[in-house]
Formats: sequence, structure tokens, C-alpha cells
Amino acid sequence: MIDRTPPTARKTGVKNNSAAAFSTTLSRLAVAGSLALISVSPSVYAQQSAVQINIQQQSLSEALLQLGQQTPLQFIYTSDLVQGYSVRPISGQMAPEEALRRLLAGTEIEYSREGNTVNLRRSVNTAQLAPVTVTGTIAEGELPVPYAGGQVASGGGLGVLGSQDVMDTPFSTTNYTSQMLEDQQARTLADVVVNESSVRMMTSTGSFSEDFQIRGFNVTSGDVGLNGLYGLTSSHRMPAALMERVEVLKGPGTLMYGISPNGSIGGNINIVTKRAGDEPLTRLTTTYESKAVLGAHLDMGRRFGTDNQWGIRFNGVYRNGKTSLDNGRQKLGLGALALDYRSPTLRWSLDTYAQRENVDSFRSQNGFRPGVSNIPAPPSGHRAIYSGADLTSRDATVASRLEYDVSDRLMVYGAAGYRYGASEQDFPSARTTNAVDAQGNFRALNAWYDAYSRNKTGEIGARMNFDTLGVKHVVSLSGSILKSEAGSFFLSAPVSQTIDSNIYNPVPLIPMTGERHSPTKASETTLSSFSLTDTLSFADGRILITGGLRQQRVKSENFNAAGGVTSSYDEDAISPLAGIVVRPFENVSVYGNFTSGLTRGGTAPVDAANAGEVFAPYKSKQYEAGVKVDWDRVITTVSVFQIDRPNSMTDPVSNIYSFDGEQRNRGLELSAVGEVMSGLRLMASATFYDAKLQQTAGSVNQGNKAHGVPKRTFNLGADWDVPWVQGLSVNARAIHTAATPYDAENTLTLPSWTRYDMGARYRTKVHGHPVTLRATVENVTNENYWLSSSTLLTVGTVAAPRTVLLSAEIEF
Repeated sequence: MIDRTPPTARKTGVKNNSAAAFSTTLSRLAVAGSLALISVSPSVYAQQSAVQINIQQQSLSEALLQLGQQTPLQFIYTSDLVQGYSVRPISGQMAPEEALRRLLAGTEIEYSREGNTVNLRRSVNTAQLAPVTVTGTIAEGELPVPYAGGQVASGGGLGVLGSQDVMDTPFSTTNYTSQMLEDQQARTLADVVVNESSVRMMTSTGSFSEDFQIRGFNVTSGDVGLNGLYGLTSSHRMPAALMERVEVLKGPGTLMYGISPNGSIGGNINIVTKRAGDEPLTRLTTTYESKAVLGAHLDMGRRFGTDNQWGIRFNGVYRNGKTSLDNGRQKLGLGALALDYRSPTLRWSLDTYAQRENVDSFRSQNGFRPGVSNIPAPPSGHRAIYSGADLTSRDATVASRLEYDVSDRLMVYGAAGYRYGASEQDFPSARTTNAVDAQGNFRALNAWYDAYSRNKTGEIGARMNFDTLGVKHVVSLSGSILKSEAGSFFLSAPVSQTIDSNIYNPVPLIPMTGERHSPTKASETTLSSFSLTDTLSFADGRILITGGLRQQRVKSENFNAAGGVTSSYDEDAISPLAGIVVRPFENVSVYGNFTSGLTRGGTAPVDAANAGEVFAPYKSKQYEAGVKVDWDRVITTVSVFQIDRPNSMTDPVSNIYSFDGEQRNRGLELSAVGEVMSGLRLMASATFYDAKLQQTAGSVNQGNKAHGVPKRTFNLGADWDVPWVQGLSVNARAIHTAATPYDAENTLTLPSWTRYDMGARYRTKVHGHPVTLRATVENVTNENYWLSSSTLLTVGTVAAPRTVLLSAEIEF
């Protein structure tokens, strides 16, 4: 566990006290880190009566800071005393000293007290023991502690490599915490990952699905991991209510996670589900979303048995009402249950969730007519361009994981899961000559498109650590398999029912008639792989080298409506990984990596001229280098990268989907995240792209900018605890995306856009129960703009309008 307490002396938590700040500065200069003082209360006398305590899982130093904020106690200790310790969550009514005893339980720390002041020191019988700092892999079964400010974690999972501290990772990663999800009122995964400039949404709130772009390449909703396994998340959208962490890895993660179901290479997103904490939890949250969607979320957790070995966590969500789209409605139901068992050597978990969503009028993706002179201005975000299009989706998943520590040096594990998902939707289309023109006119034809998918996945593996001639090793071995079956039913209306419409004044679609059949099997795919990795540690952990290989196999068969095989392939390849981290100073990491992956070939979309045609797997590769600096309470990262992969596109004239040449994305990423000063949290990032088409057939479009990739993106978010109003915090966020090439010919461009969000929350108590009131306004200026998408074909989606989110949360 990496200690996150600043090595220098500090006095934190006294707000608007210039004398205290000046004293702290003198202390730092005088003793250079020998003393850390936390004093967070204006009270003079310690109160023995019970107070409400709410402390999250985090480092001991951060937990003491929170305890000082919630009680009159003041703590004096040296920074090395708390190094390497983390604490489990505690909450409830208790005396301040009882809370302190719980935090120190199991440590080598004792305390003495004089009034408000609490002196911490190492126990006499252990005073001569040297502190031990563990680098690299986090303790098995433990989540990395939150970093300063609590919005992101100090580390996260990396598939077969296990959990690692961000400073020991040869990749660029961001690990969002449940605190950030709650404070930003995240509804779905999209509300979480949008906080970083390297990630952009390709679809808007209320669309058919949530698809992402990482480092300029697409990551579809079905390529999101759940507790490290692919194939278990919804292909439409994942609810935030069941998420404890969201881990984002930028760049191909094939070696760590295996091949994603839909072949995404821009990066990996992994959801870590909630578990029951040691303290009982009953939390009810009521919600409002404009136009008039009302909802409720119940979150309950309990542990029981000897040493709280057994845990159960339930999350239930229901929302219903009018959306911001014209004549739009949404009805959502979610139930998620998590069971777990833990002992000193064995960890087991079971997760299951089911959700159903009915949407009247969802946000459509729109193509633009070939040869159009300019992209028309976007209509109002309230406008339902395909008026009358409806969607129903259902998902059900069950997954289990077992880990066993054979010894202090060897851990073995196994995981398995099953998911079934289905959807029925109106599927109006306006492609090629019927697409939107410069005046916003288009011709549309209604259709039905129903689909299902059934996934079975599993993984077994082992992780072992040992030393050879002074070199430390962490070796992992794994084998995984994902079997996926997909089916569909498509029926288009007669051409005579084509309507003339306009994006600013849509004409309702002619309702579909005819016989709606059940979807038939269209494909079966098996993705299997074996991996072997080794992370070597030299020079007391200052040099870390990771190397590995993953042997992958892609086997696929495609079927016609009668069940006959129309095409198949069986391909395999070996994907290498090489990564290095050099730490010239304790707070500086210089890193680099090279990785290559085999990606499942694409399938022509349903409305392409060659619909259903399946293409062979292809390889992609990434080079990356960067520097991370931990400034005690803020981590900054600078990285450069290059990703190469075969380019897919749908020709706007012939309407044929194909692979043509190579897309090369180069980029520069800058980021800073943490707590810049007490009570002020910051998330800032910028990404600059140089994305081009290479080796195209006949040199057509050679050297052109890659469509769908902006030249630059920026994010800036701040969250501030208002010092003169206890419990009040305000936040603001700006998201900017530069102009984006729409087509491979670079004749059309989607304009740049900037979105501003604002919010506030107020924490208080009502009859002794913690209550949190939150208010958020997204797209404050009600900006209308196009979002770019190029998953299978280049289209645009109108972004959501100004949206108000309100919630009231109470804990019992």
C-alpha cells in the first residue's frame, strides 16, 4: 500500500485561518516533514456524547482527517507513523473516541489524550520495527484507497495483473470512486467517464445505447467489463446504482483483459460492483430529472457472521416520467444483488442484476447526404427527429468469483458469468440519398429491428510472487473463454411509406404493420486465450518491468434466417506486452509501454448494402510513454501515444461497409487530479490528437484526417466545500471538443462545442439521520450541438438540452 500522506508537516482543516496556514508553512521549513498536525474543529472541549460518523474506506491519514472534520478531536502524529495503513468504512452514531479506536484497530499505533488533543505514537513493543512499504500489487481482495479529495482512487484493477497503484502502472489509468458518482448524480456509466478529455461520448442521453470514444477509437457499450470479465454488461447502458468503482484504461488492453466482444481498441472500461461494508447501510434517494422523470433508489448493505465474513448488498432503482424529448417517456426498473464471503485466505462473491427500460422517442443518429455543401445547424435538443420511435430493452446477468490464497506467495482464482439481453425497437433510417441535406430535409422509412445476445464467460488463473537473486517477481497465468450468440429480426416498411421530413419540424413516422417474428440466430463467436505475464521489481521497487504474452483465438460462424452457415473463420495470434516504470524519485514515475492485440473483425451494419458481411480479425498496436508526478495531494500526468489499426468505413455513395487502409492516432495527454487545497477538488485534462488515414487503397484520402476524431478536447471540473456554510459544497465543469471531421474525404466538419455544468450539495442531519440534498444543471447554457459517432457508419447525434437533476438522500 502506497502511503498518500504528505511527507511534510501540515495542519489541515482549519478554514479561513491565516495564522494556522502561516504556522504550517514555518513548520514545514523548520522540521521538513517530522510532524503532521490535523486540527479540524473550532470547539475547545472534546464532547463524549455520540455523534454521527461517516468515514469511507481509505488511507489512515485521510480517515483521521475526516474524523477531525466530524468531531472536536485534534490529532498530532508523525507522517511515517500512518504510512501503509488503510481503514475500512465506519458509520453510525458513536463517541468520537470509539471511532478513533476502530480506526486504529489492528495497527501498531496507540494514543494518549488531553482534552481535544490526541497524540498518536507507535506502540512501545514495536517502536524499533522498521516500517514496511509495499509497492506494485495491492493486497488481494482489497480496493485501492481513495486519493486526496476522494474523487479518484490511488490505484485500480488491471485484469490479469491484479490491482496496482497508479504510480507503479506502465499505463495511463483513471479510477473513479463511488463518492464521485454520488456527488455528480451519475445515472449511467456515461455520466462517469465523461469527466476526462481522452473519453468522449458518441451518443447522447436518451439514445439507443451509450457508446464511447477513447483516444479517438470507439468503445461500444457491449465492450465494458464487469469485475474484470467481458460479456456481462448491457449493450445499451449500465446503471450507476450498482457501481463502486469505474476503472478506465487508456489504450488497448488486450493482454490484460483479452479480446473484447465487439473489438474495441481505444481503451478498456471496467465496472467494480458494490459490496457490503462493515457498518450497516440503509440509504434512500429520491430523484428528479427534467422534464418530469421521478425516481427512487434504495441501497442496503449488511454484514453478518463471525468477523463479518458474510455480506449482502442490494440496490433497487425505479424511474418513470416525461423526458426532455418531445412526447418522450422513460420507465426504468433495476434490481442488483451482491453477496460475498471473506476470510483470511478465501474470498467469494456473487453478483446478479436485472434491468428493463421502456423509452418512447429516443435520440436518433443521423447521416448527412453525400455531396451536401455543409452540415446543417443542430435542432433543439428537445426535438425528436424520428417522432414515434420507441425502444424496449432487457438485461439479466449473474456472475461469481472465487479467490483462494494457497500461501502468502500464491493466489488462485476462478470466475464465471452468464448474461442474456434483448431489445425491440423502431428502426427508422435515412441513409445515402435520403439522408439529411443542408436545409435539414430528409426522407425516412420506418422499420423494426429486434435483437438478442446470450453470453457465457469464464476465467481461471493464478498469481504468484517470489524473489530470484534480489529481483522480485509477480507472475500471473490465466486462461479465459467467452462464448457469444447473437440473433436479430429486421423488417422494413414498404418504400411507399417513405415520409418527407425535416430535423427542425419532424413528421411522425408511419407506424409499422405486419408480422413481427422472434429474432433468429445470426452468429456464434468464441473468444479464447491464454496469458502469461511477469512484473520484475529492481532497486527497492524503483524500477518495474512488465512483460507478457497472450495467445488468442477467434472463432466465428454466421447464419442466414434459415439457419445455414453463410461464413466462418478461425484465426489466432499472439499479443505481446512490454511495460516499464522508473521512479527516479519517490513521487515521480517515468513509464512506457508497447502492446499489440488481435481484434474480432467487424460486421457490416444492417442498413449497409452488404449488411451482415463479416470481416476477418485484425491486429492493432500501441506505443506510449509518459511521466506521472504525485505532488502529495495532486497527481499530474503527461503522456504521448500512437495507436495503429485497420480502418473501417461505410462509403457514403455506394453504402458498402469495408476496411480500407489504416488509421493512425497520435496524441498528447495532460491531466491533473486531486485536492489542490483543503476543500477544493480538481479534475483537469487536455488531449491533442493527430489522427490520419494511412495506406488507403489507391491512395484515396491518403493523409486525410481520420473522421470522427477532433483535433483537441478539454475538461475542467472543480468541487469546493464552501467554508462559511458548514455542509455546503458547489461544483462546476466545462467540457470542450474541437471541430471534428465528419467524412473520410474531409469535406464536411461537425462544429466545435462546449458544455457547462453546475451543481451544489448540502449535507445535514434530520432527526439524527444524515441527509444530503443535491442539485445539478447539465448544459447550463442550453447549447445545441452535434455529437460525432463513427462506430459502423459516420453519423451525428444531437446532444441533450439543459437538464436539471435533483435528489434527496437519507440514511437510516
